[in-house]
Amino acid sequence: MHLVSANGGPEKLAAPSVLESRHGSVRPLAASDLEGVAALFLTKFRRRRRRRLFERAIAETADYMREIYLDPASQTGVSSALVQINRQGRLGGFLGVLKARYELKGAALNAAIIGPLMADPGTDDGTAGPQLLRALHQGEFDLQLTDSANRTSLAFARPMKYQLLPVHCLGWTYVFRPAAMAAATLHRKWPGLLRLALDPCSRALDSLAKRRFEPPVQASPSQRVYCKPIDAAQFAERLPTLLSDYSLRPSWKNGELPRLLALAAEKRADGPLHFGGSYDETGKMLGCYAFYGQAGDIASLLQIQASGSHWRATLDGLIAAAWEMGCVGITGQTQSRFMPQLFGYKNLFFRYAGGTMVRSRIAEVTEAVRSGDIFIGGVMGDRWTRLSSDDFGR
Repeated sequence: MHLVSANGGPEKLAAPSVLESRHGSVRPLAASDLEGVAALFLTKFRRRRRRRLFERAIAETADYMREIYLDPASQTGVSSALVQINRQGRLGGFLGVLKARYELKGAALNAAIIGPLMADPGTDDGTAGPQLLRALHQGEFDLQLTDSANRTSLAFARPMKYQLLPVHCLGWTYVFRPAAMAAATLHRKWPGLLRLALDPCSRALDSLAKRRFEPPVQASPSQRVYCKPIDAAQFAERLPTLLSDYSLRPSWKNGELPRLLALAAEKRADGPLHFGGSYDETGKMLGCYAFYGQAGDIASLLQIQASGSHWRATLDGLIAAAWEMGCVGITGQTQSRFMPQLFGYKNLFFRYAGGTMVRSRIAEVTEAVRSGDIFIGGVMGDRWTRLSSDDFGR
């Protein structure tokens, strides 16, 4: 297959090393930038803390950024992450970028997964973000995507011809124990808040709401389908085969998916990473899921995928696993393919969770995105990274 750009010509771009403008320059992230980028990240996205803890957080964040942006096994040559250096020679902004591979009807595509986009509020004149994105667009990638853009990023990314996927921008929350879930949310926001003071009250309130909120799991329409825990290797082996009906889908080579799952397991905020699968009576896997969770806390879905008509049974298995673990609820990102099944659960709510967008100058890619024929989010996003949720330096 011959992919062409929107203007009809072959899509061939060279990766820029340094791009200059009157507002400053953009170049790839280097090891010497890590502490400055980490400090900027913590200032923009994490709670303030005492100087001693802040210095420890900078060191931990910089080490983690080195791991995902400079040292991954798939990284060749310079980093794909970018920094903007302002006219005074200081760090003005940063764009986190993870390399990935997609395929479209057999044709290989280079993809950039966009993570944190940030500018130094003390020096930025509003140009750092657009300048970083323009530099990315001029690079080696056939498509750029993100599943975690905030409203500020949405405002200037959409004029750059990013396609918004509205359904994927939603998150869903299934409430098991409402009072305990509220207590867990408060504890996440204020870690110093004693759970001993909250838990007795939440248990008492949840006992009153028991009829309304239990049982949280509805029986699967197919009694011949069952679910059971699996390990990361089984999940990595099966997930690619469940994506075969997407035209635009990831292409993992040489153990890339197991390595990605190992990195995802380093995330701490939502508990350990667990895997499960749904099976028919012959033992064939029909779907699989991965979620973070621990007793007394809110489970967080990383990925779920199923074949054909087996989404509901796989969702039932996910919810049952989180319930049996003692989680107080579960939250996840929506997908168009299982949205109809989500409507069948009571005590489930939707909310805006972050912008999911894709950009490409290849006409066939743009059409696949427009028709919803793309696998995106979860392991093909950046919410699995520690930068999405972990409080460094604690």
